[in-house]
Amino acid sequence: MSKPTVKPKKIIKIKPKKRLAKPAVKKEPLFFGIKNIKGKLVGRVSHYFSNINVVAIKLSAPLSWKDQIRIVGGDATDFNQKVGTMQVNHKEIKKAKKGDNIGLKTKEKAREGYRVYKV
Repeated sequence: MSKPTVKPKKIIKIKPKKRLAKPAVKKEPLFFGIKNIKGKLVGRVSHYFSNINVVAIKLSAPLSWKDQIRIVGGDATDFNQKVGTMQVNHKEIKKAKKGDNIGLKTKEKAREGYRVYKV
């Protein structure tokens, strides 16, 4: 018996697919209907404690006791209030400086990422 002859396989070169440019994604603004916010951005809400109505705020500017602030975020949250009790590490303070993480009692709900303005 003779050995069957094996034909060499044809080598097929596969061309890499052209990468299509990704379409530009239009990012929606975080706060939809809010324009012309007067006041200075002083921080962002980093956490909300719903059982005691307290927000934790990471400050990007100084804040003092009795300052008027405005908390803005989402599509329905926009309220003003005076800074009442302000705490750092469970100790009440009158002034907080840039970079501090403070706790502040609020009259309404706030969520992470909401902006805090000094009015």
